[in-house]
Amino acid sequence: MSKSKTKSRTGILRLLEIAGEKKGLLLLSGLLSSASAVLMLLPFVSVYYILAELLRHASMPAGVDSGLMMRWGLIALGGLVLGLILAYGGIMCSHVAAFRIQYNLRITMTEHLGRLPLGYMNSTSTGAVKKTLEQNVEKVENFIAHQLPDMVSASATTVIMITAMFWLSPLLAAACLLPILLGVAVQSLLMMGSKGEDSVQNYHQALEQIGASAVQYVRGMPAVKVFGQTVHSFRKFYGDMIRYRDYCLKYTDHFQNGYISFKTLLASVPVFVLPAGVYLLTREPDSLSATLKLLFFMIMAPGVSAPLYKLLMLAASTRDIGEGVRRIDELLSRQPVPETDAPLAPSSYDIEFAEVSFSYHNDQEASAALTGISFTARQGEVTALVGPSGSGKSTIASLVPRFWDPSWGVIRIGGVDIRDMSVDVLMNTVAFVFQETFLFYDTLYANIAVGLPGATLQQVQAAARAAQCDEFIGRLPQGYDTLIGEGGVYLSGGEEQRIAVARAILKNAPVLVLDEATAFADPENEYRMQLALTELMRGKTVIVIAHRLSSIREAEQILVMQDGTIAERGNHNRLIAGNGLYAAMWQAYAGAGQWQLAKGGSVHEGTA
Repeated sequence: MSKSKTKSRTGILRLLEIAGEKKGLLLLSGLLSSASAVLMLLPFVSVYYILAELLRHASMPAGVDSGLMMRWGLIALGGLVLGLILAYGGIMCSHVAAFRIQYNLRITMTEHLGRLPLGYMNSTSTGAVKKTLEQNVEKVENFIAHQLPDMVSASATTVIMITAMFWLSPLLAAACLLPILLGVAVQSLLMMGSKGEDSVQNYHQALEQIGASAVQYVRGMPAVKVFGQTVHSFRKFYGDMIRYRDYCLKYTDHFQNGYISFKTLLASVPVFVLPAGVYLLTREPDSLSATLKLLFFMIMAPGVSAPLYKLLMLAASTRDIGEGVRRIDELLSRQPVPETDAPLAPSSYDIEFAEVSFSYHNDQEASAALTGISFTARQGEVTALVGPSGSGKSTIASLVPRFWDPSWGVIRIGGVDIRDMSVDVLMNTVAFVFQETFLFYDTLYANIAVGLPGATLQQVQAAARAAQCDEFIGRLPQGYDTLIGEGGVYLSGGEEQRIAVARAILKNAPVLVLDEATAFADPENEYRMQLALTELMRGKTVIVIAHRLSSIREAEQILVMQDGTIAERGNHNRLIAGNGLYAAMWQAYAGAGQWQLAKGGSVHEGTA
């Protein structure tokens, strides 16, 4: 699915373009559905000829050709049975095609999401991405599996029935189609135009907003419960629910009169056919043919509205699906982090920042996160980033694995611009341990093996021992096969962080970025974590974001960040002697260790 295609067509044409990825199966489905539609009309034809035979012998029923009636009865039964078999075959073909297209769509979108800069996730909501990946793709699958064969079948049925009706009697056919066309016109006026499009867009936006708010509400449930709040006090979620309710009521009010008129007109086909039939009979009172035609139309006319009704409903739902496809295409049109056509691989692993500036927004001067950052992190050494919150520490760390690209300047690993490295090479070069660890809903083994796909159990166990995980894993019900998350067990913050360190140990990448990897470690395990990290960092290029200043006293280089710039640099002793920002931070950090909580809740300074 190329980007040019995602922009070339919209609506039903775009849906058919997506469906065309499995042309063979869908063509076969269409042929089977069309043949089924023809065969399913055989009972109507049989009724016509049986009625004709009965009317010819109305004065003497004993003269009815029972053999002829039996043949048409068997033809009706055979057409019905064979039609159902072909309809089943058509639906099976369309389902197989739909599931394959659904799979390909989700794989394509997931891979594309993985290549997008993290800024995309900051500019959209989790609910919107979830809805696009799940509901919108499901609707495409539903269109291909169900609605496309229904559309082919209904179209074939409608064409054949209308053709047959005009062949039998143009007057009765016109009377039959008049209310149907009026109903279609009423419904189309409501659904078409800018108001209809706005309604569909507002519907999708309301669903995305309520989905995003629901995710936030569930994640914030501990705070909601602790502070005795309800959904009414969670204003964003409650407000989105109220807006969605009001939108649905407004939508219903807008369409109810037109929809009632549409249904009434469709149900009134015999009312229009009967006067035309009476007029026909008054002109030919003794005509057996006219009587037969009238009886046939009275039986068949209500049936012609069914496929037309189905087509109209399909058209209405297609607009809804088309809006979902537009959002899928919108996601796929987002530009991923660009890759070079001639990738290079570094032979050494020094990291160099050369006049790097970065902004999370287009207006770089007004919202620069980094300005003119230049430093070199040597291989085999530890470079620590310290500074107040919002000073740019995490931004520097995130630029190394290209979560974003710098707005200005160059970042090099081993002298190679990271933009000239393939994503695979860069990801194999850099290991990242986040402060907030994410564990997948899977086994402990699978969560650690993320660091090295295909790792053996022995390799995973060795990494876990090095990260001081072995002890608590041994206490779990199924050990490394224990499921993490809902339906399994939940780990403490410190245990989750050690799992993240085990991943990094297993990956054994030459560049290591640590975002306060011991933040959740308790005093008992912090020392063992430091030993594990010391082993992990040996011989590597290490960038550490440090909040506990005691953990980076031995770092070869400390960069003190302030307002997106490097305010100071040097080792611990040199920075202390400089009596600048770092010295003040160290004094505050050391002094915090002397504070104690006394009886009665008062706080005083004393011996730690």
